Amino acid sequence: MAKYFDVHPENPQRRTISTVADSIRSGALVVYPTDSCFALGCRLGSREGTDRIRSIRDLDERHHFTLVCQNFAQLGQFVQVDNDVFRAIKAATPGSYTFILRATKDVPRQLQHPKKKTVGVRIPDHTVAQALVAELGEPLVSSTLLLPGEDEPLTQGWEIKERLDHTVDAVLDSGDCGTEPTTVIDFSGGEPEIVRRGAGDISRFE
Repeated sequence: MAKYFDVHPENPQRRTISTVADSIRSGALVVYPTDSCFALGCRLGSREGTDRIRSIRDLDERHHFTLVCQNFAQLGQFVQVDNDVFRAIKAATPGSYTFILRATKDVPRQLQHPKKKTVGVRIPDHTVAQALVAELGEPLVSSTLLLPGEDEPLTQGWEIKERLDHTVDAVLDSGDCGTEPTTVIDFSGGEPEIVRRGAGDISRFE
């Protein structure tokens, strides 16, 4: 059974965040809130964790996982960013955007697109998500919690706990965080390509 943790959306309890981070370090798969919707998250380098996410969401190997980062210093370790792209991403973060960029050698191969060698990265504008990645000390490997055959992500922590009770290890809840996934922008070719229109304003990239 999944453990359920309820934290304050603006002042999340440090002890609870620490407990969830410790479980991730130990290999747990968790559900946690972001500024767009709930997401599945596991430890960087956990093949079991990414396999479980693929199983829950029925994803193939071409799916771009996202590295949820605390800040730009952390993001820069895992993707290649030139000056023009850096400025464009900097102006849009933190926020509801995922950026696809060429991965560095620090990104495990199973997280990279098999042909393009790219990975998604984002810096969320959400207090609880920020607290979790800060406590973790490294990016959280993530994917939107959108179940196969459903048009919208789940929005209620208690419902997620009920439906995924035997497929995830923990649910971190801080209230409703919306149903619209991030806007996805592919910068791997140099120019911005809008892959998915979502919660983030796309006008700056058109």
